[in-house]
Amino acid sequence: MALYLLFESASGYALFHAYGIDEIGQSVDAVRSSVLDLKRFSKAVKLAGFTPFASAIDALNQCNAISEGIMTDELRNFLELNLPKVKDGKKAKFSVGVMEPKVGSHITEATGIPCQSNEYVQELLRAVRLHFDQFIDQLKPSDLEKAQLGLGHSYSRAKVKFNVNRVDNMVIQAIFLLDTLDKDVNSFSMRVREWYGWHFPELVKIVNDNYLYAKLAKFVVNKSDLSEKDIPALADLIGDEDKAKEIVEAAKASMGQDLSPVDLINVQQFAQRVMNLSEYRKNLYEYLVTKMNDIAPNLTSLIGEMVGARLISHAGSLSNLAKCPASTLQILGAEKALFRALKTRGNTPKYGLIFHSSFIGRASTKNKGRMARYLANKCSIASRIDCYSDMSSSIFGEKLREQVEERLDFYDKGVAPRKNLDVMKAAIEGLTNTEDDDSKENGEASVKKSKKKKSKAEANGDAMDVDNVVAEAETQTEKKKKKKHKLVEAQDEEMQANGDDETPKKKKKKNRDTSESVDPKTGTEGKKKKKKSKTDDE
Repeated sequence: MALYLLFESASGYALFHAYGIDEIGQSVDAVRSSVLDLKRFSKAVKLAGFTPFASAIDALNQCNAISEGIMTDELRNFLELNLPKVKDGKKAKFSVGVMEPKVGSHITEATGIPCQSNEYVQELLRAVRLHFDQFIDQLKPSDLEKAQLGLGHSYSRAKVKFNVNRVDNMVIQAIFLLDTLDKDVNSFSMRVREWYGWHFPELVKIVNDNYLYAKLAKFVVNKSDLSEKDIPALADLIGDEDKAKEIVEAAKASMGQDLSPVDLINVQQFAQRVMNLSEYRKNLYEYLVTKMNDIAPNLTSLIGEMVGARLISHAGSLSNLAKCPASTLQILGAEKALFRALKTRGNTPKYGLIFHSSFIGRASTKNKGRMARYLANKCSIASRIDCYSDMSSSIFGEKLREQVEERLDFYDKGVAPRKNLDVMKAAIEGLTNTEDDDSKENGEASVKKSKKKKSKAEANGDAMDVDNVVAEAETQTEKKKKKKHKLVEAQDEEMQANGDDETPKKKKKKNRDTSESVDPKTGTEGKKKKKKSKTDDE
């Protein structure tokens, strides 16, 4: 059976006919030994067809299709033109060797061409890649390198852009940095306590908070300099006047040793560093909250920012978390306990990172497993909505949170919760109402803008309109006067031409007009008198 090799290069598709495989050998080791020898390899393989890509965009599209295991129309036409034709009802006497098995399966499904992708074919294609520029005369090695470099940059850039949920990488980095900052701040604050405790040991018992202790260490510096004048400033720092008085009294009767000014300066600088770190930690937490509300609003409203961010970071991305079933999401973070239980045939864990949620802490001990299972179900729904929906709203997360609250009440008090169908219908109605409100607000804003524009245009053009109206009125009156003069002159000419014959007619017309203008009763009386005059004449 003849073997053809399909090679996808950066410049186009190439098809090679492996007609002299016996000279190389039909084993993988034989091909590997003959790869570097171009003369020996060129006797076994020859170019059967080559089609270049139309442009860099076309090359990127073809590369994306090959990476996803899809055969494009261009590749199909290329194979049909260059491969031997197979008669209907007969099997092909050749096969095509491809690098990607998914592409080969798609080619066989669409065209019926048999494909193979094994280690032997891959070694042959590796040799083709090495000597590709030698098989095509018009292709220079520098041109091939430029095409490979350009396609590599565009492909990697497109892959980065293709990742719709790439912003969740910021959440992953932020939550990792928060964990490390918590450890560092705790260790540094303990070091400040131990270092400054040699000078002022009584301050540790009065102030428990690490941030406040670092503030006081920076403010006090030397305990012997403290006096009653410093009580208001200490009260502003701590927020408690009684504790400020207690610190001053403790400084007067302190058992600590004195430190040199250089040592006190170093303690003060280190306390300032601890304060800066704790302030940066607060700012980073606020950044994480805003980022989580933008990326996963439903998951955030359901389970909180910290737990949601830990779930996303543990899964790797929001899309990976959305692909996880609820049973996997339930034990995320407890993999060691799960495999230990499977190994020792013990009880598997009921929860992982979800345990830090307030819902499981509020549930009773016998209902913690049930609550974890139900909460994992709702978290998987919320993560899928956040990952695959175009609208960024937290309505579904709020409704899911209400469902979890109702389930807690059901476990504790026996109150029956609402059905999931009713809750989802309410969420969809709320989403549509918010969309309608937004569209109305946008419409009202546009109407207000158009009214403002009209009023400005009217205010600017009032004087011009008045002048135009006056000018138009004057021209209309002049035109009417000219028309009247022309009508009068025409009537005089007709009167002179017709003579006096038409004068009684005009009088009759006038009489008719006057008779029509008279009341109907007077009109009827006139008719009766005419009839009587006619009878008298007879």
